[in-house]
Amino acid sequence: MGKLDNRTALITGAASGIGKAIAKKFAMEGANIAVVDIAKQPAEELVQEIKKSGKRAISIICDVTDERQVEQAVEEAVKEFGALHILVNNAGVSPLKPFEEITLEDWNKVLGINLTGPFLFTKAAFPYIKVAGPKGRIINMGSLAGQIGGIAVGLHYTATKGGIMAMTKQLAKLLAPYKATANSIAPGTTDTPLIQGWSKETKEALIKQIPLGRLGLPEDVANVALFIASDESQFITGATFNVNGGMFTC
Repeated sequence: MGKLDNRTALITGAASGIGKAIAKKFAMEGANIAVVDIAKQPAEELVQEIKKSGKRAISIICDVTDERQVEQAVEEAVKEFGALHILVNNAGVSPLKPFEEITLEDWNKVLGINLTGPFLFTKAAFPYIKVAGPKGRIINMGSLAGQIGGIAVGLHYTATKGGIMAMTKQLAKLLAPYKATANSIAPGTTDTPLIQGWSKETKEALIKQIPLGRLGLPEDVANVALFIASDESQFITGATFNVNGGMFTC
């Protein structure tokens, strides 16, 4: 028996990095997986990988800033699997740009993907999460940057992550009457495609600041996401789980 048997999870940004690790972990524990991403080929490849393990999955190509596409993505997942129990708002971008160089266009793009996207998916999924009751879960991807300020990332990224963690606290209150929960995860710098463009010097400087002496791995975050999604976390809501190697512990 898996910890997520007979449950359906929709994960945004699931084709790579942390989202991919969460999708694989949830599938291994019995969940049906809706792989939502803007990248078609990687999403379909992940679905095939999950299916080979004997689990159910579909890929849904979606621009998370487009309200109609978001609504259709949720509808497609529910039509395919009959319900939606878990929403993981993971899709995001993490640009490196000095504050003085951030344009309004840059700002709006990052807010659109990192904050408006989770709002739209949460709004579309909310009725189904409420119906799921004690098995209903919203998991939002925050960041260490949203807690202590960015180290390498741009201010626009930091602002979105602070916003999504604040949003999580209110969602927890809104879902409480239905016994469903909302929590966020705040990873530190994690070794994903988002940081592949970072210089070696930037990465090394960051590692020196991490008490455990390494970057996070997608699997580190996926393990926490599984706990939040499972029945083991039924009395935890509105919380932020730090996965940062000891950089921030409050």
